[in-house]
Amino acid sequence: MNLTDKAWEKLFERYNILQEIEKNGFYEIEAKTIKEEREPRLMAKFDHSSNLPKLFKKNGLSILPISRSKYVIGQFDVYQKVTYNQKIKPTQVSFPSDITTIDPTNLYSESSALHCAVITGMIEDVLGEEAFQTVSGKMSSKKFDFNIRTKKGNDLKINVTNSQVEIDGGYESANQFMIVEAKNEMVEDFLIRQLYYPYRLWQGKTYKEVRPVFFTYSNDIFSFFIFEFTDPMRYNSLKLVEQKDYVIAHEEIELEDIIELVNTTKVQPEPQIAFPQADLFPRIVDLLGLLVENDLDRETITLNYDFDERQTYYYTTAGMYLGLIERYTDKETKKVMFTLSNKGREIMRKSFKQKYLSLAGCILAHEPFKQVLLEYIQNGAPPEKGRVVEIMRRCKLYNVNSDSTYERRAQTVSKWVEWILDLPNMY
Repeated sequence: MNLTDKAWEKLFERYNILQEIEKNGFYEIEAKTIKEEREPRLMAKFDHSSNLPKLFKKNGLSILPISRSKYVIGQFDVYQKVTYNQKIKPTQVSFPSDITTIDPTNLYSESSALHCAVITGMIEDVLGEEAFQTVSGKMSSKKFDFNIRTKKGNDLKINVTNSQVEIDGGYESANQFMIVEAKNEMVEDFLIRQLYYPYRLWQGKTYKEVRPVFFTYSNDIFSFFIFEFTDPMRYNSLKLVEQKDYVIAHEEIELEDIIELVNTTKVQPEPQIAFPQADLFPRIVDLLGLLVENDLDRETITLNYDFDERQTYYYTTAGMYLGLIERYTDKETKKVMFTLSNKGREIMRKSFKQKYLSLAGCILAHEPFKQVLLEYIQNGAPPEKGRVVEIMRRCKLYNVNSDSTYERRAQTVSKWVEWILDLPNMY
């Protein structure tokens, strides 16, 4: 268990929180009570369901702030699932040639990605009107109440008084005010509160239509999920209206580029690192992007991004297998830290096309992936799992012994090969 898990275990036991929730349907807890064990800001901010403490996951619980000094815990449905529509071809936008203070090949923070979305016209395209950024940062929610759905299917009324609200970007046009919650990674879900509390605040402050938008910048694609609350009094009335994707204009990747890469990439010996079990290669690209900004320890990755503990291990190990991530122990904190290797940092600085071809080259430098891709191209269809396992068995993989392990890892091989071949279609 991590420090947050241990702290909540103690608080639940000390204050009989589970029993109180069973009796009343919820439990209100003061920030000063949480602070008996750990700082509230570390104990009560879970942007994704994967970040929740073990005790919360086990009992179907979540937590919401109801003031600056109080929270409510209950079996609430607080997250919205995010499904990326892979059939959407991103709209290409031009980056202004006279802008020198934003590097479009280095947008590895949420704020820089949003600034880029403004200057390239994405924000105005989403709104359909000329728009200006008018709001960002922290503010007070004022006073309001709402109904929230519980895991048992009934509604519970919650009262909020001056809770802290944070908006990543607020954009006003002639008829609309768009509130944006931003993440610089692909996610499986997000905390509705991050849109709902600002929505309720600004609904009472402007006569214009308030548009809640969830935004992600992942794998160089800017995705806008445009929502509406069909009933402003209901937290769970969030409904997706439209998804719009954009990408900065670039030299396109062609199938011929992939074939040339296969022919020119030299295979290297298999490293003595666990063979990857991390099916979603775009998540590896996201992780590399996070490490451009800062070195991170395993707990920080798990608690602050949409990774659970197993995924953090799988994806950091996959990055190390490819030679893009390195691990070291911090002398002061004694924590195991992850950082980009020189090779990883060099690749993440490249232009769009060269970055993705270089990442594909890192994969194809490993015999199993190269052989599976060659067979895919030659036969015009993906090899069956049994054939992938057969190829892997010939490649002297490090510490892969059992049939079940080969089969699990074969899934990753197939998925990474699909990612390479899909590059011309994605972009």
